[in-house]
Amino acid sequence: MREDIKFTIRVTDKECLVKADSDRGKHVLMNIATNARDAMPHGGELRLCWDVAEIDETFIKSHGYGEKGKYVLVSIADTGVGMDEDTQLRIFEPFFTTKEVGKGTGLGLSIAYGIIKDHNGYIDVSSEPGKGATFRIYLPLIESPEAEQIKQETLATLPKDHTGTILLAEDESTVRKLLKRIFERSGYRVVEAEDGEDALDKFTKNKDAIDLLVFDLIMPKKSGKEVYDEIRKMRPDVKVIFISGYGDDIVSKTGICKEGARFIQKPISAIELLEKVRGAIDSPKE
Repeated sequence: MREDIKFTIRVTDKECLVKADSDRGKHVLMNIATNARDAMPHGGELRLCWDVAEIDETFIKSHGYGEKGKYVLVSIADTGVGMDEDTQLRIFEPFFTTKEVGKGTGLGLSIAYGIIKDHNGYIDVSSEPGKGATFRIYLPLIESPEAEQIKQETLATLPKDHTGTILLAEDESTVRKLLKRIFERSGYRVVEAEDGEDALDKFTKNKDAIDLLVFDLIMPKKSGKEVYDEIRKMRPDVKVIFISGYGDDIVSKTGICKEGARFIQKPISAIELLEKVRGAIDSPKE
């Protein structure tokens, strides 16, 4: 997302577990989010919401599709230019696109549609010109006891009994809390920082105890790269992993690639993240 787009996430406190291929699921969400971004050339808001919904006879009659049951409902809503009714009817067709020639293949949403259907789910869109668009994805809900079994199996795959202290700097509180939970479940001690200046302050107070820096690359007040450069003056051997959800064009401008710094592109699975963290901590001093 660009800086002129407000991105908000709302997650229900209900259990939202589905059987899905995570990589293909990311593909669907990223594709819809990218289209939403392009539909807001002058800025706006993107809202991503998770909830539990039920498809019943009334829903099936009014929507013309569905099988009765409980579903995880993922809603992706933007405040962009919107679509007319004819466009909505064709939006999931292969090779149909509203973008200029050379700016899109028209395959993104048709592929997303196919992925959701492969998971026994449904996807639709509602929109009006000038009033944005809302995509709704329905995926069959897995309920207990199977849900609890899958959750425990997933947690069991995370490495345990790791040692070391990580200084985690991430300005998005939701992401920071999630990363902290992953690290702590694996045995690490975590020192949190909410922006660049806070990270520098936390390191100064704990510099002898920090084994690894995990820094969001783009943060308010000071970027992750700026903070790292200042920290290296105090501890030249400090190890760092940069993380970012920005594309290669933004990341390359920071200069970290030329310096050979470790870099993780969001999103990443918990297991992959922990493998990279362990590898960094166990690597020779820099």
